[in-house]
Amino acid sequence: MTPAAKRNAVAHLRTSLEVSERRACAMIAADRSSIRYRSIRPDDTGLRARLRELADQRRRFGYRRLHVLVRQEGYIVNRKKTQRLYREEGLTVRRRKSRRRIAVTRTPIPLATVPNSRWSVDFVHDQLANGRRFRVLNVIDDVTKECLAAIPDTSISGKRVVREMRAIIERRGRPGTIVSDNGTEFTSTAVLGFTQELTLDWRYIAPGKPTQNAMAESFQGRMRDECLNEHLFFSMGHVRAVIAAWRADFNTARPHSSLGYRTPAAYAASLKPQWPSPVHSIDGSAPMAIAHVAQTRKSHPTIPVARG
Repeated sequence: MTPAAKRNAVAHLRTSLEVSERRACAMIAADRSSIRYRSIRPDDTGLRARLRELADQRRRFGYRRLHVLVRQEGYIVNRKKTQRLYREEGLTVRRRKSRRRIAVTRTPIPLATVPNSRWSVDFVHDQLANGRRFRVLNVIDDVTKECLAAIPDTSISGKRVVREMRAIIERRGRPGTIVSDNGTEFTSTAVLGFTQELTLDWRYIAPGKPTQNAMAESFQGRMRDECLNEHLFFSMGHVRAVIAAWRADFNTARPHSSLGYRTPAAYAASLKPQWPSPVHSIDGSAPMAIAHVAQTRKSHPTIPVARG
């Protein structure tokens, strides 16, 4: 029996049999000091209320991420206490059932060690309340875990992919490697010409093996679980507003377990000295072209071929 159960038993014996505390303790072999003990725990009403508020705002967060958030707000509490209060308040996240998939062999990919060394690109699909489908083009930095772009639209062609990638590169710099699947948008003539123009190392995963693009799959699982499944979209304007807000929250407020429960923006800030500085032209302050064609001794141009 637990001490609490013994205290209840002694109280019941004293009430029903009208015996003394000493006699009741002797009947159930309970220590009188434990029966007289009164809890000196501090009042956790405020912490419990804040945990419920955070769990209501971020319904797919577990106790570990909620613990990071309450610590950032100034609450002095260790992880085990947060877990106990989380369990007592009934805030446990219900796991969504997923389809059983065939196990595949993981293929090793080049190790990314600094920001911009590898980007993962992929699409995630959803639909509006009226049944009209849309898709979101996601671009993720594999090292900082930042979502560099999340562009929703009803149709995104290869030319649109090139336009969005150009905008990201102009803002952030050229990546070392880009990883994607073999979708028609990524294997189109527009993308092949774009990779040849900027000499990009665009890698394609093996057909039917999405685990080779694990970073994009993981990110899109979080996006679907925490954003897409949590909202009912009524228009593309509504979709763009919700996804933009969620992307900003993901980069600047959401703790990431693989980054030591830091946000991607905070982790990226600590690595910024390692980022390549922008290159300026000799004649003026305008930035030079993102990439230059390497000079070779061949007099004939080569045919664009996608690397994969």
